[in-house]
Amino acid sequence: MKQTWRWFGPSDLVSIDDICQAGAHGVVSALHHVPSGAVWTPAEIAKRHSEIAVMQDGASSGLTWDVVESLPVSEAIKRQVGPWKGHIEAYKQSLRNLADSGIRIVCYNFMPVLDWTRTHLNWRLSNGATCMRFDLADFVAFDLFILKREGASDDYPVGIVADAQHRFTAMSGDRRAELERTVAFGLPGSVENLSLDDLRALLATYADIDADLLRRNLVAFLEEVVPVAREVGIRMCCHPDDPPFALLGLPRIMSTEADYALIMQAIDLPENGITLCSGSLGVHPENDLPGMMKRLGDRVHFIHLRNTKRESDGLPCSFHEAEHLDGDTDMVALIEQVLLEEARRKAAGRADWNIPMRPDHGHDILDDLNKQGQPGYPAIGRLKGLAELRGVIKALSHRLEATE
Repeated sequence: MKQTWRWFGPSDLVSIDDICQAGAHGVVSALHHVPSGAVWTPAEIAKRHSEIAVMQDGASSGLTWDVVESLPVSEAIKRQVGPWKGHIEAYKQSLRNLADSGIRIVCYNFMPVLDWTRTHLNWRLSNGATCMRFDLADFVAFDLFILKREGASDDYPVGIVADAQHRFTAMSGDRRAELERTVAFGLPGSVENLSLDDLRALLATYADIDADLLRRNLVAFLEEVVPVAREVGIRMCCHPDDPPFALLGLPRIMSTEADYALIMQAIDLPENGITLCSGSLGVHPENDLPGMMKRLGDRVHFIHLRNTKRESDGLPCSFHEAEHLDGDTDMVALIEQVLLEEARRKAAGRADWNIPMRPDHGHDILDDLNKQGQPGYPAIGRLKGLAELRGVIKALSHRLEATE
């Protein structure tokens, strides 16, 4: 696997120098300042390439921009309203411009309104580290008593509604404000932070869109853009829902292996692929990550290696970001399947045999705790995760080579 690192641009507290010192070989980035639906121009793309290529003292970093995460799909495209056709044309042009710059992998998602949802951005673990967490009672309290979404109580079991009522009653004013900010945090790295009124307005636009319609809209989007990706040599890969269950009355359509298999069959081209995020998919108890990699690995173009720990049974459920080797996903078994897929591709002569991965959502540890960085993306916590993953990769690689 090619070891990469997510970078949010010059404002990121983790610098290109830090990434070099972590031992990553490539960078995952995006133009977060460009609004959804607009064209990524050659000039802006070239600027990001040049920012990645140099260290603070002007020396070459040796790093390349290997994966775009994400080229966002606008809400207009997801709902097929307003300027959605123009947004698709802009998306196609962005793909062409990215390909001209040398980019070959583009990650995207099709989650309505919110890119990911948590109730805590710095939940304290027993060892003093902090992590991101989704607490179901807190989330339901937000939905019922802060957002006050109409009909929300019908979406949850009676027992959870009662728990949420007790939780909300016991919350301080500061915690209520923090919960509101956290749930409405918006897109990672984005300038779009949603107010409650913004969120209510956006939710209302999905009142008549169920999972079947949203899935049809995804297929329609892919029918337009995947041929362009094929023409210019870009592999597109869809990130799963995070978390992999319905929230706020919004449909979720990329949460399980069956969801991915359906979309891969609908647009049966190798350029229509998968971002295998072991953390997002791992929250769903029915998802077998090593098995998914074994069965769908031919279409996996990008991998997020992170782990989550479910705190309750069933769905929806509470969960938190675990250490990379210590959650519900068998990370060693997953990595073994990735290495086997790479070997198959290499033997077949595929140019894309070296699949890029990045360590995702590290814990805040040591000096990370003093830095107010991008939630989920601390320097030291991710470095720890990368080191652990690197050790697993090295050990498995030696074992697989010995059995050949």
